[in-house]
Amino acid sequence: MPAPWRVVDAREEALHVVSLELAPVEGEAPACRPGQFDMLYAFGTGEVPISISGDCADSSKIVHTIRNVGLATAALTRLRKGAVLGLRGPFGSAWPLESARGRDVVVVGGGLGIVPLRSLLYALARDRGGYRRVQVIYGTRKPEDILFHQQLARWGTEQDIQVDVTVDMAEHDWKGEVGTVAAPIARADFEPANTSAFVCGPEAMMRIVVDDLVRRGVPPRHAHLSMERNMKCAVGLCGHCQWGTDFVCRDGPVIDWERAAPRLAIREL
Repeated sequence: MPAPWRVVDAREEALHVVSLELAPVEGEAPACRPGQFDMLYAFGTGEVPISISGDCADSSKIVHTIRNVGLATAALTRLRKGAVLGLRGPFGSAWPLESARGRDVVVVGGGLGIVPLRSLLYALARDRGGYRRVQVIYGTRKPEDILFHQQLARWGTEQDIQVDVTVDMAEHDWKGEVGTVAAPIARADFEPANTSAFVCGPEAMMRIVVDDLVRRGVPPRHAHLSMERNMKCAVGLCGHCQWGTDFVCRDGPVIDWERAAPRLAIREL
């Protein structure tokens, strides 16, 4: 059953995108792992799966970044400090940080895909000495769609993390890169055989990006993506997110390329 959680802060990140900092009304916040998700319930409206976007090492609160795309998310993004919502979780698999220790790390986010990657970046920045080169490549449609811009810049200057941001289209006042994530990935400096890749974004983008990284030599078992199929129950009962023999909510959302590639090649799935 959903437990009551209170909004302790609501922050607009971009048009129709809001981050909610939540604390339990009673008891302590359950431990989470980067890459997991919660089911957020807007009372009287509905429940939706939302990736954790905050630092899982902070046990005092949990952060979710939500885009207004439907009835439930519209109700959630309207909540302000002091409001109460329902929360179940955390659920699902996590980014396998331990398997990446001592390796180069390439993180690729497309659009709202940077949200589940943000909790991963908190962990990488906190334990920066445990990894070799860390590179973040983030693409959005327009400059105004960029999320967490200042924080990404701080990680780039303070944590020895290479951050490249690119947009599909921009006005003349944009001084950054224009184009897809393909160009910054192509010039990224990493040792493929000793690299772990973490990718989240539109499914078509993830398929192209991870396939390219694997072709360049990144081991398929070290190339991970986060699936965002239609999850409803979060415990593998309703069948809405069935993907072959797996349920994304229970067996994902983080899946390595060895498991994902054969299924992504089947159009019917």
